[in-house]
Amino acid sequence: MSATSLDRIDRGLTIEIARVTERAAVAAATLRGRGDEKAADQAAVDAMRSELNTLPIDGRIVIGEGERDEAPMLFIGEKVGTGHGAAVDIALDPLEGTTVCAKNLPNSLAVIAIAARGSLLNAPDVYMDKIAIGPGYPEGLIDLSRPAPDNLEALAKAKGVKVQEITACILDRPRHAQLIEDVRSTGAAIRLIGDGDVAGVIHTSDPDETGIDIYLGIGGAPEGVLAAAALLCVGGQMQGRLRLDTLDKRARAEEMGISDPHRIYSLQDMARGDVVFAATGVTDGNLLNGVRFYRDRIETHTVVMRSATKTYREIVARHYDRGKFGL
Repeated sequence: MSATSLDRIDRGLTIEIARVTERAAVAAATLRGRGDEKAADQAAVDAMRSELNTLPIDGRIVIGEGERDEAPMLFIGEKVGTGHGAAVDIALDPLEGTTVCAKNLPNSLAVIAIAARGSLLNAPDVYMDKIAIGPGYPEGLIDLSRPAPDNLEALAKAKGVKVQEITACILDRPRHAQLIEDVRSTGAAIRLIGDGDVAGVIHTSDPDETGIDIYLGIGGAPEGVLAAAALLCVGGQMQGRLRLDTLDKRARAEEMGISDPHRIYSLQDMARGDVVFAATGVTDGNLLNGVRFYRDRIETHTVVMRSATKTYREIVARHYDRGKFGL
């Protein structure tokens, strides 16, 4: 497949994949605040899969809802699309932040990334250590192998501010108790989030708007690859390390071609080349507004990014045909 043909297809996909995340977001939003995570997630999965299979692509899911035996659909390795078109790899999370959707809290999203075959890290559904910052800093400024205070000091120095003016975003989990203590020991502020670390990483790309300078902590590896895809489009630095702490996890990783369980992956290791990323808000958040339901229409708020052109598009859509969503 030539680079030219891929460029043509990707240009069309920048709009087509917005429809994919819109469908998933609307489906999930009909169940937000109802306390049923599984139902909301299943609704998003069903809607995303249906729309994906209309796309003119030969698609393969490398980051999905789980592995074949664990998910009824959108599993790692599943084929999607019409089968006629560019061979692409797909990373997706039909409902990023299932808990926050079920509780109608901020920052739940429907998310997808599409890239040329072999351009996205094929990672098992395990935890990943992560660190990320936005654009405009010297390459190599952050390092996952260094303690959090060292990274915060380096970031503050590069930004030209005191470390007390730095804000770190961290998932609010018991496993982060020591990390939180270490960050606070420097005087830096912390923004704790209940879920949705894809959005947390993306927030580092525009600290003036979001107030978040750095993302730190342990989250899902699938979300790490999706976040890397987004950051590749807008600029920034990120590192990830899979937490392969059992023999079973290491065996699954080896089946996916991962031989070094201690490897630290750079942003470009997780996502490279021409990547198209889209996210639609399910609930209101710092990044996107949630789905709005009106008597005569449905409104969605979507961001679509492309790494090759460093384009960041926001799409606020009014859907007057509610029937296309099955409503």
